[in-house]
Amino acid sequence: MSQRHSQRRGPRADMVPEIAAAVGFVSGLLRTRGCVSEQQLQVFSGALREALTEHYRHHWFPEKPSKGSGYRCIRINQRMDPLLSRAAGQGGLGVPQLFQLLPRELTLWVDPYEVSYRIGEDGSICVLYQAARPHHASPYGGMLTCKNQMMLGRSSPSKNYIMTVSS
Repeated sequence: MSQRHSQRRGPRADMVPEIAAAVGFVSGLLRTRGCVSEQQLQVFSGALREALTEHYRHHWFPEKPSKGSGYRCIRINQRMDPLLSRAAGQGGLGVPQLFQLLPRELTLWVDPYEVSYRIGEDGSICVLYQAARPHHASPYGGMLTCKNQMMLGRSSPSKNYIMTVSS
């Protein structure tokens, strides 16, 4: 491990709770819609956990949580997010099946100390996971996050969605 990498390691250099929240949320959506076996869900969850960990490896900055936020955003709109597609393929699920089971419009932000989502373009942003930030970690790192930019630019009123995910 390089000197630079080892200096970044600290009490919150890992991404385990944030990735667990994101994986649990997406897996929970699949579980509530049915049509997916428990074995497929387990394989999908493991594959998504691995894919997110690898994808975020050099884009995780606990000292500046908003840095890399756009890169870490998982998005479904007209296209399926490639990380979800890859994990689904390993779990024996096809992209058409994902489109049937997941919301048509979904944005999932996975940032250090916070995981949140929005269903629909005008949906409310809901927090799935939030941890206390150390005093030296700025929530914005001197800039607006993708999520906050969307909230500032919203032209129509948000719709409230209540979603519960149980296991």
